[in-house]
Amino acid sequence: MVTSTGMLAIFIDVCLPLLLVIGIGWALDRKFDFDLRSLVKLNIYLFVPAFILVRVSTSTISGSTAAMVVGFTLCISLSMGVISWLVSKLRGDDAIERAGLQLGTMFYNSGNWGLPLLTLAFPGEGGVIQLFVLATMNLSGFTAGVYLANATNEKKNTALQNVIAIFKQPSVYAIAAAVALRAMGNPLTEIEFIWLPLNHLSDALIAFALLTLGVQLSKTKPPKPVGRLGWALGIRLLGGPLIAMLLTWVFGIEGILAAILIVGAASPTAVNTALLAYEFGSDSRFAAATVYYSTLCATLVVTLLLTLLNYGFIPWAIPTIP
Repeated sequence: MVTSTGMLAIFIDVCLPLLLVIGIGWALDRKFDFDLRSLVKLNIYLFVPAFILVRVSTSTISGSTAAMVVGFTLCISLSMGVISWLVSKLRGDDAIERAGLQLGTMFYNSGNWGLPLLTLAFPGEGGVIQLFVLATMNLSGFTAGVYLANATNEKKNTALQNVIAIFKQPSVYAIAAAVALRAMGNPLTEIEFIWLPLNHLSDALIAFALLTLGVQLSKTKPPKPVGRLGWALGIRLLGGPLIAMLLTWVFGIEGILAAILIVGAASPTAVNTALLAYEFGSDSRFAAATVYYSTLCATLVVTLLLTLLNYGFIPWAIPTIP
């Protein structure tokens, strides 16, 4: 049964540490004025690929369950993209604003937010399931996300250039390599001089990505969470779990798996979207603000969802919560 103490523990053990690391990045940049572009490149081209390769290649989830989780996650992302496109059209936004809204809602933080949260809320299964949500988010983020960010930058690239940009992203190849290694029983673990550095890089991702976000926030002035930004927060934090509830009910996904997927869909906007927006010259100020505000607000949404699950308001999703 979820108690007020349990909810407070989730905030203290998961949410607050993330916010504190972001704050440290912000404070350090105020003092030392870091080179944001270098930090972004380290995230995209080193830490994220290493994390994907290590975590996906060593997971133990069954192939059928993994395929279902991947398909479900893609449906969530596509639904958010369609809703954002419609809202942006009705608002009369231009192409850059529309792409920014889609980036802020389609790709959610299943890694440095979702993994620790779901590991705590659903011990044993939550973290394992979330690995495949994470892999899907990274694959879609570094393909469709790169296309959205690159297609609306000031360089006015051609469609071919945008597609080429996708295949320059190492995370795409990291996912392919991880799946292949997993199928072979991951022989790479036996090569210690390669596997050990990969593990160190993988473990460093969460802290480094959050520090980078703090630096980016330090260098931008986030707008007030109203207008287009307010729509982004509403679609991501409320639309995500509502669509997840609908999909789990329609496709007959029940029990702990349904609960994990619903809570995971309430994650804030992925840090990678802010990194990609900055890397490709898209609306990076809006992207950083969406990540920042959604991370703050996600705590309230997750607490509400866990309470609803605990008291049986989502009857087909049965949680196991400490």
